[in-house]
Amino acid sequence: MSVITQPTDLLRAQDPQMADILAGERQRQAGTLQLSAAENFTSSAVLATLGSALANKYAEGYPGARHHGGCEYADLAERTAVERAKALFGAEHANVQPHSGSSAVLAAYAALLRPGDTVLAMGLPYGGHLTHGSPANLSGRWFDFVGYGVDPATGLIDYRQVQRLARAHRPKAIVCGSISYPRHPEYSAFREIADEVGAHLIVDAAHPIGLVAGGAAPSPVPYADIVCATTHKVLRGPRGGMLLCGTEYAERVDRAVFPFTQGGAQMHTIAAKAVAFGEAARPAYTTYAHRVVAHARVLAGALQEHGFTVTTGGTDTHLITADPAPLGVDGPTARGRLAAAGIVLDTCALPYGDQRGVRLGTAAVTTQGMGEAEMVTIAALFTAALAGDGVKTRKEVGELTMAFPPYGE
Repeated sequence: MSVITQPTDLLRAQDPQMADILAGERQRQAGTLQLSAAENFTSSAVLATLGSALANKYAEGYPGARHHGGCEYADLAERTAVERAKALFGAEHANVQPHSGSSAVLAAYAALLRPGDTVLAMGLPYGGHLTHGSPANLSGRWFDFVGYGVDPATGLIDYRQVQRLARAHRPKAIVCGSISYPRHPEYSAFREIADEVGAHLIVDAAHPIGLVAGGAAPSPVPYADIVCATTHKVLRGPRGGMLLCGTEYAERVDRAVFPFTQGGAQMHTIAAKAVAFGEAARPAYTTYAHRVVAHARVLAGALQEHGFTVTTGGTDTHLITADPAPLGVDGPTARGRLAAAGIVLDTCALPYGDQRGVRLGTAAVTTQGMGEAEMVTIAALFTAALAGDGVKTRKEVGELTMAFPPYGE
């Protein structure tokens, strides 16, 4: 076998088709505006760890109790990730093995519930996740979900409704979390309601957990029985999940992940999570997290000035949900026109009627080094793209992204 020092050269020599695909994706990310609220750019150190020799290691089980030999360094990597996660979030216990945020949520259910149990969670039309009771998901098939919503006038969680539903249905668990709620939930209110009806409190913090790490959002850890989260999004780690809890639920959580819902841990990803946790513990990350929120607020305000209806009137987090209907288009049409102009985002349910709006976030563009002035520019690019000026807007998007390359190319 010939020796080629550069990994990209090695891939090009062995699989030019895949090399072209990966090069194209890198160019797509660098040349378009990445405004998906669920995405970010990891550090080069995280990327390097994902491609490390730990990708070869099978390590079913937990440190010190593996089902495979040769796990000395796998154990060190996982213990490092666990200790860093506990320190970063002030948790008594952390499980870093979940392959995704969805895997983490399902493991939390497995730890606390039995099939047929009643669960109270945000309804899917209001921003609940698929794992919060969708009939297409295991959660909706195994458990009896009752959905709470938001006030149609304000878009804010209706805590009185949550309390009424909890009293009426006596759920075994209450889930606090959403994929499109731009405000901080009142974790203490959820805790009080859960305690009143004897329910467990599960917080799905997939979106805000990165802000929690940087001190830019309140922590759910003191209130929840189990916190489920992702390690990507604002946190800037590899794609994956984690669980945080107190010692009371530690063994149940670990058994729910392995062997109940997952097999072998992905050790290269766990090591990359450890790298990301280490990065998030630094002062620079705290500055970053607060900038993400500041940029989201500026962008939300600028979108309102351009005619968008921003749900809840703004944001406390990295994400924004908005209705482009005042500009004459619906959410799916807006996403298509924006994509043609090089602006990448998602659609989402709106808290009224059957319309779909757009969901966007500022984590990735903030990682690239953009500031408040660029947020104002982005809002103007939105308006131009939706007006049908895709070619000119695409050129301007290219000029903007060229000035802020994600990896310094």
